[in-house]
Amino acid sequence: MDDKTRTELEAAAFRRLVEHLRQRTDVQNIDLMNLAGFCRNCLGNWYAEAAVAKGLEMSKDQGREAVYGMPYAEWKAKHQKEASPEQQAAFAKAQPHKH
Repeated sequence: MDDKTRTELEAAAFRRLVEHLRQRTDVQNIDLMNLAGFCRNCLGNWYAEAAVAKGLEMSKDQGREAVYGMPYAEWKAKHQKEASPEQQAAFAKAQPHKH
């Protein structure tokens, strides 16, 4: 497989992942962090970091908006629930990286 095709397939898979996460607002970021060690915020941060590495100006907020499809504050107000004590305990135990 050539690099161009690989990049196109990776981009398509990323777009599908982002769309899936946009549809699954019932899945909370803390659940993603506890199970997989990353969440929507991580994806947004990675997106912004990739843009900056390419010489583009992009803030973490702009990267997150690219993933959420709206400003993070708006998504949070619409979809984020208070983390349960069990979720918080699992998060603390896993001690994931800060994002």
